Parts: sequence; C-alpha cells; structure tokens
Amino acid sequence: MTTFNLPDLGEGLAEAEIVRWHVKTGDQVKVDQPMVALETAKAVVEVPSPYSGVIRILHGEPGDMIATGAPLVEFDVAASQAGARAAPAKAAERPKADDSGTVVGSMPTTNEEEFIETAVAGGNAAAPRERVRAAPAVRALAKRLGVDLARVSGSGRGGLITVDDVMTTSGPTALHTAATGTALKTPASAPRAAGVAAGEPEKLRGLRRAMAQSMSLARDNVMNCTLFDDADLHRWGKGQDFTTRLLRAIAAGCRAEPGLNAWFDGEAQSRRLLARVDVAMAVDTPDGLLVPVIRDVGGRAAEELRRDVDRLKRTARDRTVAPEDLRDFSFMLSNYGMIAGRYATPVVVPPAVAILGAGRLSHDVIAVMGGIEAHLRMPLSLTFDHRCVTGGEAARFLAALMRDLERDS
Repeated sequence: MTTFNLPDLGEGLAEAEIVRWHVKTGDQVKVDQPMVALETAKAVVEVPSPYSGVIRILHGEPGDMIATGAPLVEFDVAASQAGARAAPAKAAERPKADDSGTVVGSMPTTNEEEFIETAVAGGNAAAPRERVRAAPAVRALAKRLGVDLARVSGSGRGGLITVDDVMTTSGPTALHTAATGTALKTPASAPRAAGVAAGEPEKLRGLRRAMAQSMSLARDNVMNCTLFDDADLHRWGKGQDFTTRLLRAIAAGCRAEPGLNAWFDGEAQSRRLLARVDVAMAVDTPDGLLVPVIRDVGGRAAEELRRDVDRLKRTARDRTVAPEDLRDFSFMLSNYGMIAGRYATPVVVPPAVAILGAGRLSHDVIAVMGGIEAHLRMPLSLTFDHRCVTGGEAARFLAALMRDLERDS
C-alpha cells in the first residue's frame, strides 16, 4: 500500500480538521478526484486524490484533527502500476516525478498519469512549447485559484512547481494568511456534534481557532496604540448609509495620511505604502469572525460599495466566500457598534498597520452658541501599529476621516 500524508496546504498550519470524506474504503479513485474536505484557518480546503487506485484505509473521521505530515489515506495503486507496465513503450519513457510538490507527504504519479503538461509561453500558439512540471494536486490547486502554471517559476528539483509556488503566485499573503485564509473554496461546514456540556473543555476549531492564532500573531508582532474621538453626524440627512460613509471616510483618511494604508514587515524593518485602499471588514457569524475584503473603497460609487458589502456579508455568513475575497487587505474596519459598545481597542493584524472601530451611535448633549442641542454622534476608536505609524500621523488620519464623516452628504 501507498500512504498519502496530510500535506502543508500552503497556510503554514500544524494541523487541519476533517469536515467530510468524499470517498470510502474500497472506492476506486483517479488522480485529481475530490477526496476529502479539510478545514484550515477560516475556510474548507478540498484535497484531491494524488493517485489512481483503491482506497484501503481512511485515517480519521469528520471532526478529527490531523497533524500536517501524518497519514491521511492509504492507497492500493497496484492496478495503476499494472496499467503502466502495459502502456506503450513511449509512454513508459516519460520522465519520472522528482518530488511530490508538497511540503510534506508524497504525491508521485504513475507512468499512466500526465505529470508534465505542455503550455504555450506568452499565449502565442506558434511559439515554442514549454514543459510545465507539477503534481496533480498542485495542478488542481492552481486551477481552483486561477493560476496559470505556464507563468509560475518552479522551485522544486528540476523546475518542479510546488504548492508554495502556486500560493505565492496567487498573491502576497504569507504574513497574514492566518488572518484571511487562502483556501481553494469555502462551502458550508459539516454539522457539528452536539454542544459541549457546561464546564467541559472544548477544543477551538475552525474560525475560533483561526482567531486565536491571528490574535497571538498580533500580540507577538504589533505595538498597538489607540486614539478615541467622536464624529458629529448632526448635518446628515435622512437615508444615509453608515457603512458606505465609513468606507468613504477611511479612504479620505488614507489620502491625508498614506502611512496608515500600508504593510509593515517587522523582521525586515520595511514599510510598503499601498496605492489602493482595500478594507477588511469583520463579519460576525455563529462560528466566529470572518473578514472579507471590500476592494478600492476610494474609487467606487456608494451604490457599488453597498452591493459589495451585502454580497460579502451574505457569503461570509453562509461560508461560501471566495478565497480572493479573504486576502490582501490594506486597512481594517470593525463595526461593532451595530451590536453594542461605544469605544474599544481593536487589534491590528499584521502586515496591516491600522484598524478603525465604529461604536454605537447615540444622541449626545452638545454645547452650542446660545444653548445646548442633541447631536447624533459616532464614537471612533483608531488602533495603529506604533512601530511604524507616529501619533501625529494617526491623529491627522482620524481628523481627515471625521471631516469626511461630518459632511452633510
């Protein structure tokens, strides 16, 4: 029998939880056939079969945690090997795979599998063809992430394309994968077992586990500092959209102080200012927080932003949010005031450098010339990474944001 160990799924996590099996013992499977759904960080990753053969042993049941590198499935690939011996001699002469394309585990292919693809470089049909070398599971991953393997430089032996190569090509997410997730797709999770009795320890899973990991990352890598103030919304007319106004105001703050729309690498002591404002907005779900990203909030109309916000909230709550909607944010927003709370100390998740908290709206008594008035006000809490953002920069950002919020329209 051949053992397939749980590979590093590109998120640097030590383990994954089995959500559901798509196969059972005794099933005949082919390369790239969906085999098991594993929950990692904030999404569910569909793992394809690395072999053609018969399933002999499945290690684990839904709900079990499997360590990266531990046995996951046992295969009998004898039938596939017999087919390979009967194949034409030309097929038998194909180069054998150098390695599996995974960080851990082994995913070689038999001679009957198409391990080496041919792709046209530069999109010109008349151009010389390049040989693209990647394991079946890596090709399946690239297909789901929309990565053109012909444009990926393989770091494995002999130019073999690995999982890490595909994940790196799909976006610069290494520093904040734990916070945003980079799964292949995110269907709804399988039903959980009955709730744990009061007083009994419950192991963190799924979104709550990811939250614990991202908060630990923030605790160890960010110097959080928070400014508080209130935006006066007295001039607002009826029918204002609070969320889109907040997003527009964040863009105004970033224009005034670009240093808060940035990524910071603490190890390299380098800062990267970002031209586009992509805001990660926390969405509360029964299983925990998901943080989808609203793109280009400074360059889109309010109506378009509202449609995007509604879509992302819906897909976040039913766990169908796309991987590309969970990564590469440049700023963060926590609109906790929709539930309760005036002020907070929201936590910055690296590599971002700032997060805005919007508290519960209230009518406050304000002194004005000749008397007092009741004004609608929005409490604001701006947390920034004081390693790379000064107090003056944060204050100027908050002032610009408040000026935009306080406009009548």
